[in-house]
Amino acid sequence: MNSQQRKKQLRQRLIKQRRQITHAIWQQKSQGLCDRLSNWQIFQQAQNILAFTSFRQEPDLSILWQRFPDKTWGFSRCVEKDLIWHQVAITDFESNMRSGAFGILEPHHDLPLIDLKNIDLILIPAVACDRRGYRLGYGGGFYDRWLPNSTGIKVGIIFDEFYLDELPSDIWDIPLDEIVTDK
Repeated sequence: MNSQQRKKQLRQRLIKQRRQITHAIWQQKSQGLCDRLSNWQIFQQAQNILAFTSFRQEPDLSILWQRFPDKTWGFSRCVEKDLIWHQVAITDFESNMRSGAFGILEPHHDLPLIDLKNIDLILIPAVACDRRGYRLGYGGGFYDRWLPNSTGIKVGIIFDEFYLDELPSDIWDIPLDEIVTDK
């Protein structure tokens, strides 16, 4: 079995496992993750941050951006095969977002683009990450295509049970700089 087939099987199993987390535990784990990020010196020093909205029971980072509305937050929308990043005012978050590609909450297309040359921190969703910094995504390749040209500290955001010893990886996979979990 090649790495693509291994990734696909692993992805299906881990997404199913994540969906079995009860809502109360998911909220508790998300809160723990946001608390860890809030107390992390690298996060505290970062001003320009790219983040994501929770989808399929990914960690919910809304607590984090609501706690730090004065930081500059960017969120992506999927356009064809690319991620387009917009600056979103947290004070008007609800009215600035809509359901977009794949049913993921994303910024309105007319919001200002965020300056990608001055990004301090990129909070990246994943199905799982490993101790080498590799992430298992959803298979669409959006982050794989975007990350090689990005600036800022690349941080995988996952619940602790999805932090694995080793994931299958390919030559195009970009290892992340850090992984943060709820533990």
